[in-house]
Amino acid sequence: MRNYFRSIYYLYDLLSHIHWDQEKLKEYQNKELRKVINYAYEYVPFYHRLFKENKINPSDIRNIEDLNRIPIIRKENMRKNITEVISRKYRVQDLIKLETSGSTGKPFPVYITMKEDDYRKAKHLRANIYCGQKLRDRLVALTSPSHMTKVPKIMRTLGIYYWDFVSVFDSIEDQIAKIESLRPDILDGYSTSLTILAKELEKRGIKTINPRFLISGAELLDNHMREIIERVFEASVYDQYSIVEVERISSQCPIKKGYHIDADSLIIQFVDNNGEEVSIGEGGEIVCTSLFSYAMPFIRYAIGDIGVPTDETCECGITLPLMKIIEGRKDSLIPLPDGRILSPRMFSITVNSFSEIEKVDQFQVIQKKLDLFEFRIKKKNENDDEKILESKLRAHLLKMLNLLSDMVEIKIIFVDDIPLEKTGKMRSIISQIN
Repeated sequence: MRNYFRSIYYLYDLLSHIHWDQEKLKEYQNKELRKVINYAYEYVPFYHRLFKENKINPSDIRNIEDLNRIPIIRKENMRKNITEVISRKYRVQDLIKLETSGSTGKPFPVYITMKEDDYRKAKHLRANIYCGQKLRDRLVALTSPSHMTKVPKIMRTLGIYYWDFVSVFDSIEDQIAKIESLRPDILDGYSTSLTILAKELEKRGIKTINPRFLISGAELLDNHMREIIERVFEASVYDQYSIVEVERISSQCPIKKGYHIDADSLIIQFVDNNGEEVSIGEGGEIVCTSLFSYAMPFIRYAIGDIGVPTDETCECGITLPLMKIIEGRKDSLIPLPDGRILSPRMFSITVNSFSEIEKVDQFQVIQKKLDLFEFRIKKKNENDDEKILESKLRAHLLKMLNLLSDMVEIKIIFVDDIPLEKTGKMRSIISQIN
């Protein structure tokens, strides 16, 4: 049975951490790290074997710097040993089972305790609170039905930190009608879903949805999407970065200087292709060590996303360290025939800088082969000449990406709709050759 007093304790405790100085934060991280390492060695067969094979004793890992002695773990490593990554202190049937979105086609099960679930919810709520969520604000989440968890009775009764859900799979008419009726103070959703909603509201001249601010997540929010959302809603949008495995990783505050890392619950490292930590300001793959996951520990876990560490401080007063914009999943990076590797963000910027982008309602790029790209375009106006638009867009793409026409084939296909994935997300940039 859920312990609501425990949830409240977690929330207020986590809120007290956001102004810690760096010395206190690091001391706390090191203390919690030692607990996790000792626990994983004693109770989790996967990590016990990993430590033994690499001649690591738990006493060798005393602080963050010592973490580099442990090999980087990837999702496939854990998937192949799924029965051994769960603590022997728990029965699987007594745990809460979550699943990743399976954007690679393979959903990954994650097991947590009720206590960990309470902590994760508190982590999630903390990020909203320092963006401005108040006790009795109504939050409406535009999301997949799989994320529509039932609102706890006590929260519904008291009307505190209350939220409602609208399915991204509803028709756009139903989405608008439901959100209008719910009158959200805060509107939360996938980045693409909020962008699509904003475009439809603008197209229809609807100005009846007026959240105080918006929260985006699950997908990369680029500058073009942010501009559309903030222009239409006349409100700020704050981006948050999370994964199912460890919940919230980092999030923007109202200053939006970067993403504040949940460093009191996670140790985040940024590594190059050789597994070495990158320098400040350089992009690196994100490797995560959870300080609160015990049922299924995540130690030196490579997320597959690219981020940029920074030593800057934020004027908002929150002292949690910052990271720069997430550049996209490592496994969705786009290799080119000439040896270059581009992030999905570069393709988004390229398409959005097209001189006639106002004629494009939605787009999706799929790399079929190293030298074959398929651009799916949903037009805003069915009367626009497709041949002219196709010719101009292809020339723009070749020029902006510095590609020769004999180097790659670009197929531009006009479609009536670009369907969402089963998770309710819409990946705009996909490489099928990784």
